[in-house]
Amino acid sequence: MSAPDGSPVGAERSIGQLFASATTEMSALVHDEIALAKAQLKQDVKRGATSGGLLTVAGGVLLFSLPMLNFALAYGIQTWSDWNLALCFLLSFLANCIVAGVLALIGVLFAKKAKKSKGPQKVAASMKETAGVLQKAKPHPRPAPQPELEDRAPAAIEAVARSSS
Repeated sequence: MSAPDGSPVGAERSIGQLFASATTEMSALVHDEIALAKAQLKQDVKRGATSGGLLTVAGGVLLFSLPMLNFALAYGIQTWSDWNLALCFLLSFLANCIVAGVLALIGVLFAKKAKKSKGPQKVAASMKETAGVLQKAKPHPRPAPQPELEDRAPAAIEAVARSSS
């Protein structure tokens, strides 16, 4: 098993390697959060487009079907009921308005879902939280160097040099 930078786990890494690893991981985190925001925004746009499409279809149904449907429905009602032809035309118009109203209601429901979506706001809050955590992060304290080890270092080097010659 290895660390994100490729070095074996448990191996001593320098501060530069640790900093590079942390920078890489933070960069990946930011890229992932941006990708999440894009995906959620795409979903919201899709809902909005569906809403707009259904509202457009509702308007088209009401506009383009009125003449043909009104004539067919009015003459059909008059044939079955022997009512006045004007009343039959009013009933056919009412039927077209009901169909358009149902389609418009479905479009409004999709519009409300798109408006209620909090996808980008959630991602922005997550990014702010990550930034807050990073601002509060402090480097790990290093122990003070021990003077007795530093004083012995030159003597130890000389002793090794004399013994090897």
